[in-house]
Amino acid sequence: MRRKPGEVRDAIVQTLEERPSGATLQEITSSVIELIGDVPASSVRSYLRLNTPALFARTDRAQYALHGFAETERPSLEAANNESESFQFGRARLILDDCNSWLERQPPNSIHAVVTDPPYGLVEYSVEEQEKLRRGRGGGIWRVPPSFDGSKRSPLPRFTVLTPADLKELERFFQAWGRRLMKVLVPGANVVVASNPLLSYIVSSALAHSGLERRGELARLTMTMRGGDRPKAAHIEFSGVSVMPRSMWEPWLLFRKPIEGRVQDNLRKWGTGGFRRISADQPFGDVIESAPTRTTERNIAGHPSLKPQTFLRKVVRGVLPLGEGLVADPFAGSGSTLAAAEAVGYQSVGVERDPTYFDLAREAIPRLAALRVDSN
Repeated sequence: MRRKPGEVRDAIVQTLEERPSGATLQEITSSVIELIGDVPASSVRSYLRLNTPALFARTDRAQYALHGFAETERPSLEAANNESESFQFGRARLILDDCNSWLERQPPNSIHAVVTDPPYGLVEYSVEEQEKLRRGRGGGIWRVPPSFDGSKRSPLPRFTVLTPADLKELERFFQAWGRRLMKVLVPGANVVVASNPLLSYIVSSALAHSGLERRGELARLTMTMRGGDRPKAAHIEFSGVSVMPRSMWEPWLLFRKPIEGRVQDNLRKWGTGGFRRISADQPFGDVIESAPTRTTERNIAGHPSLKPQTFLRKVVRGVLPLGEGLVADPFAGSGSTLAAAEAVGYQSVGVERDPTYFDLAREAIPRLAALRVDSN
């Protein structure tokens, strides 16, 4: 069978991403066959040898690990080499660590739901791009909009500048992340992942290939400043044209770890498998109206992707159908999901690898959780 260019490489990389400590040639070959079909062991062996040390490192006889592949953009944490630094507030626990490293250490069947707002394109939260953003500079992937009516607007990432290699790395990352989640979620656990209309198809496909079961999308209805612009440097000539539609919604992908037996059986055993109803007469819905994040909240937590508590509390409350269990946010940012969980009375855990955002979240979680918001 004729294979696409790079297909064997991508399967080997995906295999080793899920095994940070390395794997034997036999283990790698078996995993590659599982991912893409029959592949001769000699082909896998040849590819590993030819690309060591460029992509792979030989850690022992016939055993390999990733070596510098797509890792240059990811900041390292001193805390990851020791016991992770953590912060506790009420039922919420925040951990300074890389989410993938943290997930590798968690026991099976330990997380009942995930609500998270990950970096949509990975690149925008690299060390280089974050340093630009913190200096208040645009360029690269971040666009810093001018003030409007005297109000400073939040920076926006421009995903149209992502390269094909960036998109491929995005797909690999979320598929490997989804596989790690599968190992620690209880059956029936909901996974709700914020995304972007330009990239959601890649993230959704990757999560489906990881073994998670797609259950639809939530539509967060909110007016943003994305899209609607006339052609650059030709806005007068083409004054009646918008290059892209003005964004008026945000997709949040819905997935679930497959249930055991019937929904009622899964609910009795694990407490998961559905969504908590808003009331006896009103089910949880997939369209949620949401205003932009209030200035009050942005002053508490100055994160570029901060979502409003009114929205997050509705989502977090809904993901535990019986109101019991642990909600995790592997990309905790400023801790807004943990604050929402604390406000609705749920136990939660969040992981953030950026020390600056970790320190921000420590201060923000108690203050965001204490806010009184309109629940309607």
